[in-house]
Amino acid sequence: MKITDVKQNHGKSGLVDLHNQILQCRLCQDTFGFEPHPIILGTSNAKIMQISQAPSKSVHETGKPFNDASGRKLRGEWYRISDEEFYNPDNFYIASMAHCYPGKAPGGGDRRPPKVCSKQWLLKEMELVDNQIYILIGGIAAEFFFPGEKITSLAFEDRKINGKPAYILPHPSPLNMKWFKDYPEFTEKRVLKIQKEVHRVLGI
Repeated sequence: MKITDVKQNHGKSGLVDLHNQILQCRLCQDTFGFEPHPIILGTSNAKIMQISQAPSKSVHETGKPFNDASGRKLRGEWYRISDEEFYNPDNFYIASMAHCYPGKAPGGGDRRPPKVCSKQWLLKEMELVDNQIYILIGGIAAEFFFPGEKITSLAFEDRKINGKPAYILPHPSPLNMKWFKDYPEFTEKRVLKIQKEVHRVLGI
């Protein structure tokens, strides 16, 4: 057996073990006030590692990542790919700063994802996934990887994470409409480049 085969097999078994640990995680149960429901999708061979904020209430209830208005905009308008292509675990590894829905904030919207989740799990996931590119979604994910930098700039730049191309997107949530109105060039120009890169990597 080749060394590359050993590494790949190790990644597969290691990721399965890690997923089992994540699914059993209850670190935030007392914080949330409800039963956590960790959301995971993807294999060690996934071509694109997408890292966002945290699952929405809809995702929490259905167990399907980006099964909401944000996901429909992301797949249909930005990536322009089918549900089958998006949910193919060998295409996308769908990660987030928190694996569970964090609940509603007192002032509206969802709570910020607990930092303990990304510290506990995200970097371990990244070690075990042999992706080609990274896509970060939202300011919280952007801040984690590029502290001190604003998403208003990052969304228009090509960056790298672990030596691999990284693209930063604003969150596609309907609550983020003001951002899109303030920066129309993102939808008019930048989305097309990211769309082409997604299609290139997926071979479509």
